[in-house]
Amino acid sequence: MMKVLVSDSLGQGGMDILRKEKNLQVDERVGLKPDELKKIIGDYDAILIRSATKLTADLIEAGKKLRVIGRAGVGVDNVDLDAATKRGIIVMNTPEGNTISTAELSFSMMMAVARNIPQADAHVKKGEWKRNKFQGTELNGKTLGIVGFGRIGREVAKRAAAFNMKVMVFDPFISKEAVKQYPVEFVDVPALLKNSDFLTFHTPLTKETKGLLNHETFKLCKKGIRIVNCARGGIVDEAALAEAIQNGQVAGAAFDVFVTEPPAADNPLLKLPQFICTPHLGAVTQEAQENVAVDVAKQVIDVLNDRAIRNAVNLPNLDPDTLKGLKHWLVLAEKIGMLYSQLFSGSFKKVEIRYGGDPTRFNVKPLTMAVLKGLLKPICGDSVNFINALAMAKERGISITESRSDENEGFTSFIDVEVVQGKEMHRIMGTLFSNEPRIVRLNEFMIDVVPLGWVLFVKNDDLPGVVGTIGTVLAKNGVNIAEMSLGRVGKGKRAYAMTAINTDSEVPAKVVGLIKKNKLVIDVKVVKL
Repeated sequence: MMKVLVSDSLGQGGMDILRKEKNLQVDERVGLKPDELKKIIGDYDAILIRSATKLTADLIEAGKKLRVIGRAGVGVDNVDLDAATKRGIIVMNTPEGNTISTAELSFSMMMAVARNIPQADAHVKKGEWKRNKFQGTELNGKTLGIVGFGRIGREVAKRAAAFNMKVMVFDPFISKEAVKQYPVEFVDVPALLKNSDFLTFHTPLTKETKGLLNHETFKLCKKGIRIVNCARGGIVDEAALAEAIQNGQVAGAAFDVFVTEPPAADNPLLKLPQFICTPHLGAVTQEAQENVAVDVAKQVIDVLNDRAIRNAVNLPNLDPDTLKGLKHWLVLAEKIGMLYSQLFSGSFKKVEIRYGGDPTRFNVKPLTMAVLKGLLKPICGDSVNFINALAMAKERGISITESRSDENEGFTSFIDVEVVQGKEMHRIMGTLFSNEPRIVRLNEFMIDVVPLGWVLFVKNDDLPGVVGTIGTVLAKNGVNIAEMSLGRVGKGKRAYAMTAINTDSEVPAKVVGLIKKNKLVIDVKVVKL
């Protein structure tokens, strides 16, 4: 008899499915404190959670029998994925269960901010009836700007069409051909801000999307724009939004998410009558809760009964022998994808992957999934996993090719990834040194980089003094160098160098700016691997 622990409230449909399994003992223990959970987690083969339970590394280590962690919802930031992966524990989420609920909330918020519904409701309940205070605007004929055109963004677009709205979209990672059935116009950010009467976000919070709307970009917005954010707090700079509302650039805003939740009492947005908000209700519908509960229950049951693995965020579906042979290569493959996505911004249409040596003893499809997961993570957030990465890439019109090669450039085993981005092509190659992942090529540069933690990449003219300057700047600002690798191409005045530096902490933006001031420096990037 296998044991399953449910440590957060789960929809009844999911509980019913679990309890119907004759080979499962299901214990519902909601509200356990970390020390209480630690005492019992070692008895269970699976644990089902929502957002309340925080599965830290020590709790995962205590789960000696754990095979699977099921998250009823999308975000898995309450699970230490590295710790779970090291233990071979499958972590799975339910990325599709709240699509409709979030799309509907976004549209509801848009209508509420257009017609001042919450303000008018409060007004009447105070015994007043001054209709002229709440003149709104129609959606009919207006332009809706959508940032992010994944599942939720597309559902919002469908509803906008029913309201006779013109829809403009910014999503550099979506192929127009892949979504040609949608009557939308793809534009860049300046055009989106200039033309949108309403603007809604459906993208994860990444380095690229953080503060997408800020003091400067608000100046580009159409005067009187109304803004909806039911995606992630931090995409919109909250202080900048408050200022934009006060000076009349923004007519109103409706948020379901904040940088800090709940928002602090002194958050300037909460004092503005043009701002309406809800307490992160995107997935809080009866239907969404049932959907994710049912999905996670079925997924966990399948894993425990050695059937299909769906929506795993950290491990593909592999038998034990294959997993043992590929697990270090899987880490490397995902790191290559993550490195590319942070070094080279913009859309890409083609990914070519060559495998050589040791990985070719196995089915390389899981490695391809890992590369794609790393590539798509900044675009799709926690919704991308080992199982759906290929489908999500194809959904975006990205072509993927795999090949096996004996051309090793000095390495007996390797993963070599080329990504076509417009008229450019970028190449990243990696291998294992004693089972430790290494990046050994970045475009034309041969390097030796441990893809772990914070890494600073500096490209410069290969002339004396640059490395010394970098080291001095880092030292003066308290950034410690853990490892360093140098690569060089060309000769004489046409020689270029690439310096890759592992640091013990993130390199602050101001420090990056100081490094860029060196006239010999061509480019500087900081990545987190």
